[in-house]
Amino acid sequence: MEKINEKELKALISLLEDDDHEILVHVEEKLLSLGTEVIPFLEKEWMNNSLIPSVREKIEDIIHNLQYDLLSEKLIAWKEGGAEDLLEGMMLVANYQYPDLNLKFLTRKFEQYYHNAWREFSEELSPMEQIKVLNDVFFNKMKFRPNAKNFHSPANGMINVVLESKRGNPLSLCVVYMLLAQRLKMPIYGVNLPNLFIVTYKTEDTQFYINVFNNGIIFTTDDINNYIDQLKLEKNDIYYQPCSHVDIVARALRNLISSFEKLGEYKKADDIKMLLQSVDEMSY
Repeated sequence: MEKINEKELKALISLLEDDDHEILVHVEEKLLSLGTEVIPFLEKEWMNNSLIPSVREKIEDIIHNLQYDLLSEKLIAWKEGGAEDLLEGMMLVANYQYPDLNLKFLTRKFEQYYHNAWREFSEELSPMEQIKVLNDVFFNKMKFRPNAKNFHSPANGMINVVLESKRGNPLSLCVVYMLLAQRLKMPIYGVNLPNLFIVTYKTEDTQFYINVFNNGIIFTTDDINNYIDQLKLEKNDIYYQPCSHVDIVARALRNLISSFEKLGEYKKADDIKMLLQSVDEMSY
């Protein structure tokens, strides 16, 4: 990346006041070419009270574009690195709206929840008893709930907002439930059902399903069969077996696209479609 000092940057930003379209395009391209290291400079200039509103808007757009490029790179790196940390993947989804959100903050939040759950937990319990305890901790003590009133709000898919508000959609609630369960060494994984995300408790000799969005109700393979039949769909392994972290993050991005489209925020929806292409070759 080309180096530039603060004086040169100020000179470039002053040109954003120019009425000449070609000059504006050149300056914006130049600033974007400097890469993400220039973001702190731009943010400092954005705080300048003497800036005219149109220049402030242009700086906002440039910062957004730089952060977006960085986010796309991070998503690709996360996937190509094996997508091992689901919390990191969900953080990257939230970074679209909350670029300063970091993994340390989220991990610390999860550790608090884990210690609360661990006090109630025992590995000596049967699988069903473990789920009963986890449900009690998750829904009664921690008071996580489905956000049915604002179901399509983008905030329902932002892991930081869900951890703070304890409200979410089927996917985000399942992610919090699953990460907590896995921290407790429970074999719980996500399952991609049509129109609904659930989790499964799966070992070599035991498997059942949990609908986190419906207060942790437990159901069986037969219940899933009935659900698939009601939707008039062909049976498919993906409706019964654990999905990958990449699948979960891709679904989170699809949910965001739907949320933004319902709000009429089509530019944001298009941004997320491009991010989705970073992690899912089958998308758009």
